[in-house]
Amino acid sequence: MTNWLEKVTGSFDDKRRWRDYRARASALPASHRTAVAGLERYLLHAGAIAKGDVLVQMLEDLADLFEASAADGTPVRAIVGDDPVEFAETFLANYRDGQWVAKERERLVEAIGQADREAHADRGSGAQGSPS
Repeated sequence: MTNWLEKVTGSFDDKRRWRDYRARASALPASHRTAVAGLERYLLHAGAIAKGDVLVQMLEDLADLFEASAADGTPVRAIVGDDPVEFAETFLANYRDGQWVAKERERLVEAIGQADREAHADRGSGAQGSPS
C-alpha cells in the first residue's frame, strides 16, 4: 500500500529515477547534453505526459539513446536527422499511453459506443428519436 506521503507528493521511486536521469543527462558531452535539454523541454511541453512513471521512462530511454550515441561518437544530427521536431514527435509516439489525453480518448470511444448501444436499444423497442 502506498503511504499517505507518496499519495500527496508522488512516487519516491519516480523522484529518484528523475534525479538519476538528470545526472546522466548532465554527464553527456556538451553537444549531446544541449540536444537532450532541448528535446526534454519539447517533450515535456508537447507530450503532456500525466503518468509520472511513463514520463521518467521516456526520459530514461532518451538518456540511453544519447549515452549510446555519445559512446559511439555519433553526432547529434545523425540521431535526430534534418527535422528535430519530427524526431521528437516520433519518439513521443512511443509513450502516448501516458498522456492525459489518452484517458479522454478512451472516454470518447466509450461514450460513442454507449450512444450506439442506446440507438440499437431504441430501434429494438420501437422508440423514435426526435431531433432537439
